[in-house]
Parts: sequence; C-alpha cells; structure tokens
Amino acid sequence: MEHNKATKLIKKIIEELETSKFITETVVEDLKELRPYAVEEELPVVAKTLRLVYEHIDENEVFAIPIPQDEPISEEEDELEESESEETENTELITGAESLIYLINLIRNPENPINKAEIREYNRKMEAFAE
Repeated sequence: MEHNKATKLIKKIIEELETSKFITETVVEDLKELRPYAVEEELPVVAKTLRLVYEHIDENEVFAIPIPQDEPISEEEDELEESESEETENTELITGAESLIYLINLIRNPENPINKAEIREYNRKMEAFAE
C-alpha cells in the first residue's frame, strides 16, 4: 500500500502486535481505518481481507487463521513431504498475533504475486472458517 497514512497504520498495527503479542480492540479499529485506503488504491483483495480479518476477530475474539504452509514445488518434494507428515503432525500451526503480523506484512506489498496468492489463501481460510 502506498498511501502515507496507510503505511503508518500498517506500521502501528505491526508494532502493537509485536509488543503486546495479542490482538487488542485498537488493532481491530486500526484495521477498519486501513480498509478505505485499500479501496482508494483499488486493491479489492486487500479490502476484502481487511474486512474478513476484523469480522473474524470480532466474532471469535482471536485470529484463528494459520499462516499458509508452503506448497511443495515438485512431485519429489511432495513425496518427501508425505513421508515426513508423521513427524510434522505434532508441529503447531502459527495463529494469533504472529499469523496476523505475517498477513499485515503481506498487505504492505500486495502487488507482489506471491503476496497476493498468500493473501487470497488467507481469504479462503477465513471464509471456510466462517461456514
């Protein structure tokens, strides 16, 4: 996002999440304030994401969406991942403030194709969570 006030809000949100380690009402209000800048910059995916995030937090009182996991690049990596799945079953998914920090950092540069894909993955997960 390029608007000066939007970048300041993003920085403020990240700093608050990093220092408090949990999501406060202030963060939700800042997300609501950030959304019109995404609309103004014609970033519909980001505007939708911000709306889904604050609605999700309002409804659940926590950000329960995990950071998207990396997809295997090749079939060989896919097979390797399957063989290691038993070992990684005990690995916790990263949710809460850490996941939200990750998402907000993606929103900083939403035109990056990788960031855009991950933002859309967050959207899919939030929509599925709401069902």
